[in-house]
Amino acid sequence: MSSETHLSEPAIETPSPRRPAYSLLGLATLMWVTLWSMGRVWWCEKGDWLPWSFDVMSSHNSQHLFDPYALSHFEHGLGLWLLLSLILPARVSAFSKIMAIAVIEVGWEILENTPMVIQRYREATVSLDYFGDSIANSTSDYLMCLAGIWLARRINWRACVGTLVALEIISLLWIRDSLLINIIMLTYPIDAIREWQSAG
Repeated sequence: MSSETHLSEPAIETPSPRRPAYSLLGLATLMWVTLWSMGRVWWCEKGDWLPWSFDVMSSHNSQHLFDPYALSHFEHGLGLWLLLSLILPARVSAFSKIMAIAVIEVGWEILENTPMVIQRYREATVSLDYFGDSIANSTSDYLMCLAGIWLARRINWRACVGTLVALEIISLLWIRDSLLINIIMLTYPIDAIREWQSAG
């Protein structure tokens, strides 16, 4: 893949330009209904109506529209588009890739709000005050993932990798956490990393 190669494929017409929008909205609706049925709240229960919360160690984290972890969901879109572009045949349409990524993102938003994963976060990471996402926050995470896809489709693979690295560095400097660190701590917790995060 040359440095000028974009992470898109030969254009394949979809039956209607509205089809992707309707499909993505349908997935969002499925996510909302599922999270609501799981008892998730629509907004922060602390009574704070600010659209953002930047303190990742507080109970406001993951309860507002935007928090530092929005960057990791943007990375989801970038990274998954890059991965699918590398492993899937060129004939696979953009629509199919977008829907696959959207399904993965919605699946994760639902999974991470299950008692099992919430407890895992509280036991294995520094997120001691994590009690799951609000539905508004999950919606924002979903949109950030879609924004990541939007950018990935418009840049070449080198720029995509560079953006992922830059976002990881920004997250590490900002909150001593990142998508990669999050994956490590959820799957194979390392005490040295937890101690470094707590020291911040």
